[in-house]
Amino acid sequence: MSLKQSMENKDIALIDILDVILDKGVAIKGDLIISIAGVDLVYLDLRVLISSVETLVQAKEGNRKPITSEQFDKQKEELLDATGQPSKWTNPLGSR
Repeated sequence: MSLKQSMENKDIALIDILDVILDKGVAIKGDLIISIAGVDLVYLDLRVLISSVETLVQAKEGNRKPITSEQFDKQKEELLDATGQPSKWTNPLGSR
């Protein structure tokens, strides 16, 4: 059974999402540019790592199995299929 089939008709609570994020961890990178009349006034390079302390300690000690880019891409596709809304996950401004 694929992830899409198992998640298709299932309600997911916010606490379930937070549990997965804290267990696996998530890294977010973004840029914020404030400009007036085409002149960049403020540029912020934002990087956020969200994880539980236990997950970070396990990663530091090497107790976690590293994930390959192929596994990451497969998991990403499964999540996009499960949500059924891949267009909401794309960056309309493109990446820098």
